[in-house]
Amino acid sequence: MIDPHGTSYDITGPEDAPVVVLIHGLGLTRAVWQWLAPDLTQFRVVTYDLIGHGETAPPQGQPTLRDLADQLAALLDHLQIDRAALVGFSLGGMVARRFAQDYRDRTTALVVLHSAHKRTEKQQGAILYRVEQAREHGPEATVDLALQRWYTEAAQASRPDLMDLTRRWVLANPRDIYVKLYRILAHGVDEIVAPDPPITVPTLVLTGDEDTGNGPEMSIAIATEIPRARLVILKGLRHMALAEAPEAVNRPVVDFLTKVLR
Repeated sequence: MIDPHGTSYDITGPEDAPVVVLIHGLGLTRAVWQWLAPDLTQFRVVTYDLIGHGETAPPQGQPTLRDLADQLAALLDHLQIDRAALVGFSLGGMVARRFAQDYRDRTTALVVLHSAHKRTEKQQGAILYRVEQAREHGPEATVDLALQRWYTEAAQASRPDLMDLTRRWVLANPRDIYVKLYRILAHGVDEIVAPDPPITVPTLVLTGDEDTGNGPEMSIAIATEIPRARLVILKGLRHMALAEAPEAVNRPVVDFLTKVLR
């Protein structure tokens, strides 16, 4: 289904259940939630493609993190949903926090998976280098190194199906659009660091201890800024733990959402 603004989405689950929105990461689509959504059948679940991703319309000009939050607000308006819990992965976690700041009364809970906080100078330099590579050569220039950062060595060696699927998702992104969204990942963090007033909804922050780009120190910083946030650090997993080890991610996410929404 597609809303009047060109956002492609799916909605499933009981109509009278609490709403949970799943927000994917850069270069991916709502298909990345295929491992989590089956465990959320007790909720009304909305998945959608971010601007410029999957089947959603491309951006006009250079979009911002706020534009991505406004995209979600417009989708919820179309679906006549007043309030929702947000589960955001990576860039999606940034969108979720921007939405929670801009639409405080519409956010019931947050789950922030493998998402960024303020980067060190070295970390920011690395991501800006990847943005430039993407600008010059498209997603082909970044995808192989991304797979190494995103999956453990064991998964890289034993799950060619998962590597091929993830590679296809990333390579499906047109170069000119991909780099625009990559810039949001690189520069949008400053919009959501140390929010004032702080986010106060129930929040779960989760990452893997081998996630080199969005690791424990970032998740700790995010959780520290949100009163009473719960922090989970998964052992032996990297950025795409939700695909490599779904049970490790799904259990704390489902337990948290069930506790705070029921």
